[in-house]
Amino acid sequence: MPEAGTAGPGMSEAGPAGSGERLRRWRLVLGGDAADGTGYPLDGRDAAMDGALTALYGTPQGKEHKPSRGRERSAGLGASAPSVARWLGDIRTYFPSSVVQIMQRDAVDRLGLAALLLEPELLEAVEPDVHLVGTLLSLNRAMPETTRRTARAVVRRVVEDLEKRLAARTRATLTGALDRSARISRPRHHAIDWNRTIAANLRHYLPEHGTVVPERLIGHGRASRSVRKDIVLCVDQSGSMAASVVYAAVFAAVLASMRSVSTRLVVFDTAVVDLTDQLEDPVDVLLGTRLGGGTDINRALSYCQSRITRPTETVVVLISDLYEGGIRNEMLQRVAAMKASGVQFVALLALSDEGAPAHDREHAAALAALGAPAFACTPDLFPEVMAAAIEKRPLPIPETA
Repeated sequence: MPEAGTAGPGMSEAGPAGSGERLRRWRLVLGGDAADGTGYPLDGRDAAMDGALTALYGTPQGKEHKPSRGRERSAGLGASAPSVARWLGDIRTYFPSSVVQIMQRDAVDRLGLAALLLEPELLEAVEPDVHLVGTLLSLNRAMPETTRRTARAVVRRVVEDLEKRLAARTRATLTGALDRSARISRPRHHAIDWNRTIAANLRHYLPEHGTVVPERLIGHGRASRSVRKDIVLCVDQSGSMAASVVYAAVFAAVLASMRSVSTRLVVFDTAVVDLTDQLEDPVDVLLGTRLGGGTDINRALSYCQSRITRPTETVVVLISDLYEGGIRNEMLQRVAAMKASGVQFVALLALSDEGAPAHDREHAAALAALGAPAFACTPDLFPEVMAAAIEKRPLPIPETA
């Protein structure tokens, strides 16, 4: 809570003013129940902040306080769109954007306010972020037409922010990888890889002239308009993968904008949907998904496998928590067959900033045994993962994986 500071028990602040500030901070943290022990009154901005926090995390007046398990507490926002809209305005006034996004997420999860996001007035008051988009996608089928336009605008704001953050670096990283993967043995002067050429010809060094005579030139071709690599993103759209679906759609659109790669986006639960023809607009892609339902990885990989025409030039990226509802052994056999044919296979447990989610560890271990270790990947690391796969070198797996 940035406004409340960070002081805690045992932290020394000199003088009466320091003691009062310490009590103020603890009063804001503890919430003012009789048991908080501070006895510190709040007024003005502090009282307003405390009210916003109590509405979400506190015990409503008139209800007996009961011991809770963990963070399980009741709250007092009520199920009315006007009161929630006012509360959303309050938290945006008193807290920074990163805290607002966490509080919004808690309000949806703890108070069951997802249904209220179907009202346009409320959607206009929220702070857009990846998790909010995930919630909207899960409500897509229940969304009335009056809300759909507002929801689309919210999704577009988040997508545009992500594209600004990720697109340029992704294109630059993958373009470099494509150039390096297209090395040629008789390069033109502008395409010579001088570092590798010098290293390969050091035995031809002439000390009297202070130079190396290159007997063999090593170069890399520039990425041309021809398609050099085929990339297939196969994305689990079960409810737990919401953030990964959002990031995957953005990356798929960025990859689709590159002439030297052919990009296919496949999303799946128990059914398989190919969204490749919508990649020009990631918003259309996201609104074409249907979060929730079961998972059939085997069926999805079967579809992807049937679309591979150049296995040695293909990268398949499976993004899933690996909880398989289909035929487990067939799923693993498909992965083994693709790798044996020359496909570069990447398994990501998540594509988000949240770290590794709950996942099927047995399936992850089975994939690792096939030479396809499964790990969570942040959006910032994803371009490096794709570059490594394109160049057929070891993947930059995080140490925490």
